[in-house]
Amino acid sequence: MESGGALAGLHRNPTFHHLLRPPRTAVNNLLSSSSSTYKRHFSPLPLKFQKQSHFASYSYNCSINDGSAFQVAYSASATHSLANIDWDNLGFGVMPTDYMYSMKCSQDGNFSKGELQHFGNIELSPASGILNYGQGLFEGLKAYKRHDGNILLFRPEENALRMKMGAERICMPSPSVEQFVEAVKATVLANERWIPPPGKGSLYIRPLLMGSGAILGVAPAPEYTFLIYVSPVGNYFKEGMAPINLVIETEMHRATPGGTGGVKTIGNYAAVLKAQSAAKAKGYSDVLYLDSVNRRYLEEVSSCNVFIVKGNLIATPAIKGTILPGITRKSIIDVALSQGFQVEERQVSVDELLDADEVFCTGTAVVVSPVGSITHLGKRVSYGSDGVGRVSKQLYSTLTSLQMGLATDNMNWTVALK
Repeated sequence: MESGGALAGLHRNPTFHHLLRPPRTAVNNLLSSSSSTYKRHFSPLPLKFQKQSHFASYSYNCSINDGSAFQVAYSASATHSLANIDWDNLGFGVMPTDYMYSMKCSQDGNFSKGELQHFGNIELSPASGILNYGQGLFEGLKAYKRHDGNILLFRPEENALRMKMGAERICMPSPSVEQFVEAVKATVLANERWIPPPGKGSLYIRPLLMGSGAILGVAPAPEYTFLIYVSPVGNYFKEGMAPINLVIETEMHRATPGGTGGVKTIGNYAAVLKAQSAAKAKGYSDVLYLDSVNRRYLEEVSSCNVFIVKGNLIATPAIKGTILPGITRKSIIDVALSQGFQVEERQVSVDELLDADEVFCTGTAVVVSPVGSITHLGKRVSYGSDGVGRVSKQLYSTLTSLQMGLATDNMNWTVALK
């Protein structure tokens, strides 16, 4: 089994309880018997108590650069600290947390042992592949805290597989699925005090893969960095579950056939900023893009997939290389099918959109966001009396109940960390 880093091999130990910090004597004994490089792999969390809550116990498999390994198991108070922030007013933005995860890879494709580091700035060469040629990918997923103190991830292996697919498209090595998932687990557990209480939000997890090595000519970078940071978040759109208002963009496009629209490359998102900024300046929530060939079929919103509802039929644009294969999209399709809806993945025209009973968007950040209106060529079409359709509400409730551990996970989509 590959190890993602210092905290990546976590094993349940029912006889111990701990903070994310062992007794100081235990740390001193370990550090005195190992190389100083170990300090970069194990840094105790600063403890600033605001509120106490129970959580489970673990033993840690830790590795040192000289190749030796050992297990740390210790007991302490059965509590951990919560960060001192206003949980009732979380937005969707960067909030510096305690730790980030880093792992390097050379051109041979072999990733080094990862490590947890204090969250902070990173050093890059001005000639790095990411800065000069945009050779980079990112992912997004969430961790939720249950009422019993457990922590749930939602389908992290799907993010790992999507990163591998994207890395192949832009000539980068990528972590294995196991390395990716274990690194995510380690990062979340190290930042547990930043996970919002149940019902207050989630811990957004941002894995990055970038060409960090210096390269002057247009070519793959000689070195790569896999990085994970996290931030507690609330709703992506300020409207929350209230309906959003979209405008269809008819001049600019986010992707073209044969390009990189189907993978989560960093550059894809810079391409939407101009149209999105103009739309928001006019009071719209976001932009809905059309295909670049016919200019009459739906593609996606700036950062989420789109669905239309007509009676018992739910339709969404097919994945054909210009649309991101969203994990929430994939999950909503399976949930809808299990509830008896007819689901079609195909071309969806603007005319169908404007004639729909409901419209909603899906994505990791937004989960399910109902659309209250669409504006196309100056014509505004509204959906429903309050914009939140029955189908959108039903699918949102089902999916979030699974993600938060409020319903039985018959799909086996969630991963418990304790």
